[in-house]
Amino acid sequence: MSRQVKGYVYLALAMLTVGSTVVASKLIASGLPPFSATALRFAVAFPVLLLLMWATSARLPTLSRHDRLILIIQAGAGSVGYTTLLISGLSLTSAADAGVIIGTLPVVSAAISIMLLRERPQRALLLAVALATAGGLSIAFTPDAAGGALSGNALIFLAVVCEGLFILLNKRLKTDVAPLALSTLMAGIGFIVAAIPAVFEAPFAHGISTSALGAVVYYALVPTVGGFLLWYAGAERVSGTEAALFTALAPVSAVMLAFIILGEPVGLSQIAGIGCVLAAVLGLAFAGSRTVKLAGGR
Repeated sequence: MSRQVKGYVYLALAMLTVGSTVVASKLIASGLPPFSATALRFAVAFPVLLLLMWATSARLPTLSRHDRLILIIQAGAGSVGYTTLLISGLSLTSAADAGVIIGTLPVVSAAISIMLLRERPQRALLLAVALATAGGLSIAFTPDAAGGALSGNALIFLAVVCEGLFILLNKRLKTDVAPLALSTLMAGIGFIVAAIPAVFEAPFAHGISTSALGAVVYYALVPTVGGFLLWYAGAERVSGTEAALFTALAPVSAVMLAFIILGEPVGLSQIAGIGCVLAAVLGLAFAGSRTVKLAGGR
């Protein structure tokens, strides 16, 4: 197997773990409060990431006050905000619908960059935003999406916005932080941020289901740690544009796993939503590839 093909396999497996977080969060939502589950997730993942740093002789960089503040906001939005909103939303809506909405992340991130950084949008990006919006609307406003499901879909979208802010804030760091060190910092800070409100949830007073606890441990070890290792093992073997294309597999894997593991029905609305989201992400990636080629030609 060639180096490039191995990269493709690693990236595909990484996106499979990303899609599985939707199913795991659905199981968590039925047996644990969101902040307690998030704090437990990072409590499990943090020592494993520290061990990986020790094994690879990685070091935490010296950070300025500005960068420390950015990291705290990042952890609050991308680590805690994303996870708690995802779990809360999945207590109200289906994992299949959530998978489609989460697939809009690349487009939402690009749109946030335009709004906050005042970047001039390209025609391809505007088309991608329109397609992603159509995909989200196709499942958000289905006949059975009234009431709680609609609220759940809104919470999932807010989770995507939090993750988009995480990506944007990462560009604001003045110090170059290696991926493993950044993941470790996010887990450590995320645990502290989530543990404070978790105290008021009193999870043990209501009992904790075995399936929810197992899903938290899975979320911590497989998508959080394993997904990190798979993604960067794949990304170092292929181009950035090729790696970006694989993010389109996340919503597909989420919907497929919701059908296989949870037995959720997949209807025309989900299929149409996935089609729109895939077209948006792939179009955005190809547009980026074309821009790089044109720049190289100069």
